Order: sequence, then C-alpha cells, then structure tokens
Amino acid sequence: MKSTKTATARPPSADAPSTSAPPSGPAASRLGWLDALRGIAALVVALHHFGILRMLPSGNVVGRNFDLGIFGVMLFFIVSGYIIPASLERRGDVQAFWIGRFFRIHPALIVTIVAALLVLPAGDGSVRILKTGDDLASLITNGLLLQDVLGVTNGMNVTWTLCYEMVFYFFVTALFTRGLHRHSAPIAAGCAALALAVGTAVGEKLLTPDPQSVRVALLVVVPVVLAGFAGVLSGRPGPTRAGALLLAGLGLVLISLNSRAPWYETWTIFATMFAGTAVHRAQHSSRGRVPSLLACGFVVVSGVLVGWLYNHDGFQDHTWTSGWLSWSAAYLAAWAVFGLGFLLRRLPFPRVLTWLGAISFSVYLVHIPLAHALRRLVGVPPLPSSTLGRIAWTGLFLVAVLTVGHLMYRLVEMPMQNLGRRVQKAAARRWPAPAPAGPSVPVPAPGGAGREAARAGAGARGDG
Repeated sequence: MKSTKTATARPPSADAPSTSAPPSGPAASRLGWLDALRGIAALVVALHHFGILRMLPSGNVVGRNFDLGIFGVMLFFIVSGYIIPASLERRGDVQAFWIGRFFRIHPALIVTIVAALLVLPAGDGSVRILKTGDDLASLITNGLLLQDVLGVTNGMNVTWTLCYEMVFYFFVTALFTRGLHRHSAPIAAGCAALALAVGTAVGEKLLTPDPQSVRVALLVVVPVVLAGFAGVLSGRPGPTRAGALLLAGLGLVLISLNSRAPWYETWTIFATMFAGTAVHRAQHSSRGRVPSLLACGFVVVSGVLVGWLYNHDGFQDHTWTSGWLSWSAAYLAAWAVFGLGFLLRRLPFPRVLTWLGAISFSVYLVHIPLAHALRRLVGVPPLPSSTLGRIAWTGLFLVAVLTVGHLMYRLVEMPMQNLGRRVQKAAARRWPAPAPAGPSVPVPAPGGAGREAARAGAGARGDG
C-alpha cells in the first residue's frame, strides 16, 4: 500500500465468478461459521420485532434483562467488521468494492420498500419513507443511507443499521487508500475509549434539530457525497484517495455531531466493527496479534461498561432497550456467540444455517412489513390468547419470512449481485487502473482466507 497506484489495482481474483449455491467440502466448513452467525443474527432480530418474548410465559423478564435486538445487530456488526475490510483488501480495488456494495444493498432495499408501499395500507408505520412531511429529504437521505445521521426518519426502522454500516465503509475505504487499514486494533480501542469517556456528554442531532436544518444540511451533504463517490468510482489513484477522504470526513462529522443515538452507542458500534477487523488480522497474521487481542478485549469490556454507566435516565429510550442490563448482557452475548463460532469455524455447519445466512439480508429487510401484512391478512390479534394460537402464529410468521426471504435472495439479490459483477468488469475495461508497483496485500492461496473473504464479503449484510 506504499504506492498510491495499488489502491485501485485490480487483481485477477477480483473478477472471480459467482456461485449460485454455497460451496461444499472444506471451503464450506471455512465459510459456514460466518453464514451461520449471519443467519442466527437475522432470525433473532426478526423474532425480536415479531414480539416473540410476548408469546413466552417469562418473556417480559427476559426482555428486561436481555435485548434480543441489540444482540442481533451487534452480532451483525462484528461479522461485518470481520469480513468487509478483508473483502476490500482482497480485491485491492476501491471502485469494484463500491460497485459491489451498491448492487448488494440497494436493489433488495428498494424492492422491499416499493412492495411494502403497494401492499400495506397508508396508515401502516412499517415503511415511512414518504410519510415524514418532507418527501424529497426523506428520499435523498434514505437513498444515501445517511438518514440516521441527518435527523431524518428511517425509511424502514431496521435501516438505521445500514446507515452506520455505510459510514463504516467510508472509514474503511479512506484507511485503505492511505495505507492505514492495518491499524484496526488501535482504532477499535480509540472508538471504545471515546464511548467510555464521552458517554452522553455530547448531544444528538446538533446540526439538524428540525426539518428546515435538514434541508440546509443537504445543500452541503449531497455535493460532498456526489464528489466523494465520483472519486472512489473513478478508478484513478488520486481521485480515489480524495473521494475516500471526503466521504470519511463527512461521516466523521455526522456521527460525531448529528447521530440519532447517544455517543456511547454510536462509538461502541464503530469500536465493535473495527474490533471484528482486528480479530481477522490477528487470525491471519502473527504481527501485532497480542495488541489486537488486547484491543478486542478492551472493546468488549467497554461495551458492557457503557451500558452500566450511561444506558439509563431516559437514554435507554434512544437505544430502544429497557435498561443497562438488557444492553450490556446482549452486547456481551453477541461477542460470546461470535467467539464460539470462531472457535468452531473449521467444523461443518448444518446446511440450514448456511442457507439462513445466505438469505439473512432479505430476511432482515422483509420481516417487519411481512408481519404487518400477515397480521391484516389472517386477522391475528396483537397477542393471541391461547398457547396454540401463539404457536400457530409464530410458525406462520417463520414460514412466511423464510419463504419470502429465499425468494428475494433468488430473484433479486443474486441477479443484482451478478449484474454488479458485470458492471465491475465493464468499469475495469472502460477505466483500467494503472499497473501496480507492488502488491498492496498478500494474494492468498486458493481456497484459503481469500476465498473466505470473497464469499463472506459478498454475502455480508449491508445490515444489522
């Protein structure tokens, strides 16, 4: 990464053909743990929003002490942090990375929102992209996936996590183009320290406290984002670096001064993702392994402590949790499950879990509007009175969400990702990158960590 030309160099593996089904054999064992974790996270979030705890006899007690939503999204964030930077480094191509991200996230998101708007009644609250009083600002901010840091209502309530993932991509791209991407451990520790030290001292939405200020902010944000993406999609080293720095700078300002969430949650999210990256580096390189593991330990401890220190006195309403224990226990459990998956990563995982991981993004997107549509269709009350009714309603929801998620994956996600790969090839032919002066990252042996990054990076949620 010392040469500026390596930031956009296209290694031959970047155009590797896609597979329509999960691999089998040893490769599947290496990848299965990541798919399984994504699948578990998506299913937990779906059941959380479905209200599964209300169906259980002691569900209220569990909910007060353990937040299923925080568990699911934090597990998603760890997995994204583990694999997304590795995917970018494997490619060595910022342009291809961003084209892949667009085709990975936006088509499925657009299809879900449009379908929900067509099927659900006007008064339904699961999709709110055109129900904020300022449709243009809503469309722009949600289209850029920056709505949660611009003070605009999320188009769907689950898309707040995509906003933080998008800013993470900004940071990762800038670090990569500057040759700083191997410093994940100190960055993770720094973010965790910010969460601990600042906590609730900095307010939320300082730049856009009202709709008028949002419109003013967009006059600055939109040109900066367009200029940034023009740079990172240019395929040229100089504009790529400049565009990446623009996007990262914008992301830093917005999450620092204008996040919807308190500082302790915002910076814990980024500490978590960078800690996931540090785990990947510790796994695949002996250099800096001890500092990486120490940084990850600090992030885990910090994530538990910020809940105890700050997630009360009304701030728990901003994190959608019942209190500090529900936050801290869920955060610790997310790392515990990730750690267990990591330890078992060489074992074969059940195909149902790897399949669930493949469709996890679609499940994440469709589960709330689908639950609302089903409830209206079959006339189910908010809480069925009988045990049999609750079991039947839960079973119907699971069958429906998994079926629709599978169809979305097959009919939207896979074709769009394949189209994205063709666009990447066309862009590489139209704007060929200069020959690299030297390899920016080691090219892994076939079937090793590189294939893991390729498969998991392509399937990593642009979600939480």
